[in-house]
Amino acid sequence: MPSHPFRVAGRSIRFFWFCATALGDFWSSVRPVEKKHGRRDYRRRADWAHRQARRLCKVLDLEVGSVGEVPTARFLCSNHLGYLDIVTLVAVTPVVFVAKAEVRGWPVVGWLTRCAGTIYLQRERKGDLVDVAKQFDPVIEADVPVVIFLEGTSSGGDDVLPFRPSLLASAVGNGWSVAPVALDYSVEGGTVAEDVAYWRDMTFFPHFLNLLSKPRLGGRVAFGAGRHPGEDRKALAKELRDHVVALRASRPGA
Repeated sequence: MPSHPFRVAGRSIRFFWFCATALGDFWSSVRPVEKKHGRRDYRRRADWAHRQARRLCKVLDLEVGSVGEVPTARFLCSNHLGYLDIVTLVAVTPVVFVAKAEVRGWPVVGWLTRCAGTIYLQRERKGDLVDVAKQFDPVIEADVPVVIFLEGTSSGGDDVLPFRPSLLASAVGNGWSVAPVALDYSVEGGTVAEDVAYWRDMTFFPHFLNLLSKPRLGGRVAFGAGRHPGEDRKALAKELRDHVVALRASRPGA
């Protein structure tokens, strides 16, 4: 059982109220337009997610700060600590995410990510990379950046894992610009590795309830400059990781 049960209970009630009102807003402001035009509107979905993420930050008592200008790149390439990354990044700017396929089936969270236009990937299936790449086109055409977590999994935040180049194939093949993004957190009354990062063999609900018990959370998003992807996706993956490491090293106290 998490500590501070009254805090957890209060925030849980606020969270479920947030979910209900966020979904209501989606069905009233996004779906009617999509039905009228007969297609998914990634711009409206990204704007909806941005609006709702800022509300959710208040529920979680998560204060998000950003460093650098939001780049105009087509792909934002970030390190990955867990599900809180989605809230943190989209609270700063409207984006669409590529997430692991399991997220789609999570109760409540799965509904919200589907509404946000998330593209789901089964990394163990090589053929799925081709299918996912096809889904980038309408997002790019809507002028919405795509966030990809190139580590392939989440970490405890102490380091940045090697970036995998497979998801960069579309950027290289189409000449779509890319930019590095670094994520960092702080947590009052706990540690990032144990209380914020979602990794190892953690399960969602116990982790989320524990997160709700923390007095305050801090998130930092550092943006690097956009650039042309070049022609070598493996070299690009290494360069992007080096930039993310440098952006994280520039944070206070690093």
